Amino acid sequence: MATRTTGSARADLITDAALGLLAERGMRGLTHRAVDERAGLPQGSTSNYARTRQSLLEATVRRLAEREARVLAPGELAPPGPAAGGAVPPGPDALIAGLATALHRYLTRHPELLVCRYELALEATRRPELRAFFDAAGRQFREPLVALMTAAGSPEPERHALSLVAWCEGMMFSCAAGSYSSSVPSEAELRTGFGELLRGMLGP
Repeated sequence: MATRTTGSARADLITDAALGLLAERGMRGLTHRAVDERAGLPQGSTSNYARTRQSLLEATVRRLAEREARVLAPGELAPPGPAAGGAVPPGPDALIAGLATALHRYLTRHPELLVCRYELALEATRRPELRAFFDAAGRQFREPLVALMTAAGSPEPERHALSLVAWCEGMMFSCAAGSYSSSVPSEAELRTGFGELLRGMLGP
């Protein structure tokens, strides 16, 4: 029986279905018809929402970024601004603990989103127009990390944020699609890893 939805709820239903297909079947399994079937919508619903494959991919990237933001919650670690009454940013230990919690939450509770991330990232290497869109969506995670590194006293926050992203990306790939997929690190182990990385950048 077809699901009756309207507006943003239907958009979320379509893009969540697209993410589910990517995780289960890969890029070849992502078609307008398959999304309609998975979402329980009348045939043609996905085409009405995203007429071309490019627009469907862009909408899926956007939805992935929304769901990742809820999992990783970069705002939880954002340094306070002037309106925060002059409060100091979180210290290194709090930053390390927060990063470890967010990454562990992603690795253990939402591994399907990681598979989607890599499917879309690989597709972006073959579609320049999608690459630009994918990179723009990723800035919502990079920019808070640069701000965090600046607040933590990094002399080179851009470079250190890149190193932090690269470490996280390597950990995510290893646990989602690499040789550590059956042995995800504990939150305590991730805290140790983040501690070694950040203290190497910032000093003791």
